[in-house]
Amino acid sequence: MSAPDPLPAPAARTPLPRRYRVSPAAKRRAIYALIAVAGAEVVGTIGLHLIENASWINAFYFESMLATGQGPPFPLVTNAGKIFASIMAYVSVGSVLTALFFAVGPIVARFWHESLDRIEEDVRRIEHGARAEIARLEEELHHHRSEPHPPGPRN
Repeated sequence: MSAPDPLPAPAARTPLPRRYRVSPAAKRRAIYALIAVAGAEVVGTIGLHLIENASWINAFYFESMLATGQGPPFPLVTNAGKIFASIMAYVSVGSVLTALFFAVGPIVARFWHESLDRIEEDVRRIEHGARAEIARLEEELHHHRSEPHPPGPRN
């Protein structure tokens, strides 16, 4: 006869309540962050078009490469253009990172909390199974100790 499995079979998971919804304030912050990214892109494109005499497409492409951290796709000619591009690199990369954190942060936090809730549920289930197994083994040991042993030599 084999010993029973000490851990019960996992129960069917029920979906957790959606307690961690994205708040209207978080949505509003994400929209503001995306507006900041668009604003930085517009200012950078216009600035490079006016300062460096770049075509609209080249100015937009240059600013897009700066904003995404790719670096400048072509060298700038004027010192004013280089200074402007340097400032815009900080502003645009900062706005892109801010938008990313504001847009994705609440979603990641919700999944993080739901995952922690599921882990805690699993830990409670395992602890309950372990306590039941310990109680069963203690009962078995108590029963074994209370049985009389036949007299005779012990090895």
